[in-house]
Amino acid sequence: MSAPARRVRPVHVLEVLEVERRSPHVVRVWAGGDGVAAFAGSEQTDRYVKLWFARPELGLEPPYDVEALRATLPADDLPVTRTYSVPVVEADRVAIDFVVHGDVGIAGPWALAARPGDRLAFSGPSGGYLPDPDADAHLLAGDESALPAISAALAWLVEHAPAAVGTAYVEVTDAADELPVAAPAGVDVVWLHRGAAVAPGSSSVLADAVARHAFVDGRTQVFAHGEREAMKAIRDVVQQRGIPRTDLSLSGYWAAGRTEDRFQAEKREPIGQIL
Repeated sequence: MSAPARRVRPVHVLEVLEVERRSPHVVRVWAGGDGVAAFAGSEQTDRYVKLWFARPELGLEPPYDVEALRATLPADDLPVTRTYSVPVVEADRVAIDFVVHGDVGIAGPWALAARPGDRLAFSGPSGGYLPDPDADAHLLAGDESALPAISAALAWLVEHAPAAVGTAYVEVTDAADELPVAAPAGVDVVWLHRGAAVAPGSSSVLADAVARHAFVDGRTQVFAHGEREAMKAIRDVVQQRGIPRTDLSLSGYWAAGRTEDRFQAEKREPIGQIL
C-alpha cells in the first residue's frame, strides 16, 4: 500500500511594502497584495502562517506548486517552511515580526535583506486562541517569538475587554528589545531580561516568573507560548495551580538547538509532547 499523499495547503503571495527595524533583534515586514484576502475572517490573536522559502539560486517564483516541485526537484532543493505569527491585520496589509540573530537561520536573514517589491509566499493562516472577556484574569507568557501573539491578544483586550486584569510576562535580551505594547490599564506588562550573555532558550527567567505569579481567586485564562523546555516548566506550574485545559493555550514555538524542521518532527515524539 502506498503512503498517503501529504496535503499541501494553498499557497498565497504577499508583496513587501515596508521593512521596519523595531529593536536590535526584531524586524517587522509590512506586506500587502492579493494575499491579504486570505486573512479574512481570521479572528484568533495567535494567528500564524507558514512562510515558504526557496533557494535563491534555483530561480523559483512564488506561488510554489509544492506537489509539482516534489516530482521534479531533489528533496534538499524543495522550498522549506518557517512558522510566524501575524500580529497585525489591516484592510490592505499585514505585519509579520521576525526575530533576527545576524545571518543565523533562513527567515531572519530574509527579513533583514527584504526590500519593497519582494514577494513572500505563505500558507494559512491558522490559530486557536482568543482571549475570553469573561475570564477573571489573564496570564500571558512568552519570549520574543511569542511577543507578536501576546501583543495582538493585549490589543484585542483593549478594544473588547478594556476592564480586563492580568499580567503579561515577556522574556527578551535586555531593555533595548522591549517594544511598545498596548494593554488594558489592569494588565501589567512585565519585561524579563535574560541578559546579552545568555543564549535564547537557556534562561529560566520566564518559567521562574510564572512560578512566582500570584494567581487571583477565580478563573485565570493562560496563554503561554515560546521555547519548548520553558513551556514544559510553565506547564508544570499551571497544572499545579489547577488551571483546566479549557483555560490553557500552551505550546512550544521552537526548541533550543533545533532547526524548525527537526522541531516539527519532534512534535510526534515524546520529547516534543507538552500537553
